[in-house]
Amino acid sequence: MANYFSIFLVLLTVGSGLIWLVDSLMFAPKRRQRMAVASGAGGATSTLEQDAQLPWLVDTAQQIFPVIAFVMVLRSFLYEPFQIPSGSMMPTLLVGDFILVEKFTYGLKDPVMRNKFLDIGEPERGDVVVFKFPPEPKLDYIKRVVGLPGDTVIYRNKQLQIKPACDSTENCPPLQKVELKFETRGEAYQQFAPLEKYTEQLGDVSHQIYRTQGRASSSRYYSQPGTQADEWIVPEGHYFVLGDNRDNSEDGRYWGFVPEENLVGKAVAIWISFEFDRVPSSWVPGWIPTGVRFERVGGIQ
Repeated sequence: MANYFSIFLVLLTVGSGLIWLVDSLMFAPKRRQRMAVASGAGGATSTLEQDAQLPWLVDTAQQIFPVIAFVMVLRSFLYEPFQIPSGSMMPTLLVGDFILVEKFTYGLKDPVMRNKFLDIGEPERGDVVVFKFPPEPKLDYIKRVVGLPGDTVIYRNKQLQIKPACDSTENCPPLQKVELKFETRGEAYQQFAPLEKYTEQLGDVSHQIYRTQGRASSSRYYSQPGTQADEWIVPEGHYFVLGDNRDNSEDGRYWGFVPEENLVGKAVAIWISFEFDRVPSSWVPGWIPTGVRFERVGGIQ
């Protein structure tokens, strides 16, 4: 749906711009010439007013072109709003959060074919990214980058371990457990199960995650040839992502890696957050918010 809207914006911008341009080059000079002739000949006021009045299509194009062009540039190359639809990124992001995604962080892409034409940067470990879901690219997903190209990533007994990519066999960093610090238990529930909150140090990024009690099952994990069931080696040009709500997230553990070309941008801020805490029996539609969480507005860690 988002890509269809991008195509619509581009077509509307190009169409209105062409109408304005063609009128300016071909028809506007003729109208001005007719007005000058009519004015010099003492023509009727109604005739002058008729020549001075722009055709409806041209007038509409001139009014909407600057606005649509601004929106297209802003949305395609700078920032795009997204809504969080699920709890897979709790506690970092909640259902009802409306976020801004920085589109230029990882390079500029054309809004239709999504081909990169300017390379600016690459994802870093710990970034929260929006991307096209590899099994179904029409869907937008949001997760946290944990594995960079060439990394070895292990998720065993709910403990994340990473061995960074290394070009040589000497002085390569060993496989290390990602530092975890227990915070609280039971401040949130998922399917009646209390969630445990931890602070995770992922590279230079300190953020919080949720886990549920019990041993993690790897029976559904994505199987990469040559590795164990809970181990992955990130291919070049790809990234490995996880949700912060570790036991309630459909992420790279289950479907693999995110290609670089699927990246949409980096989630940088929450600009508004709504609550939808309404009982099912209420007559008020469920999409109407019950409150605003102003305390959540700000940057994303």
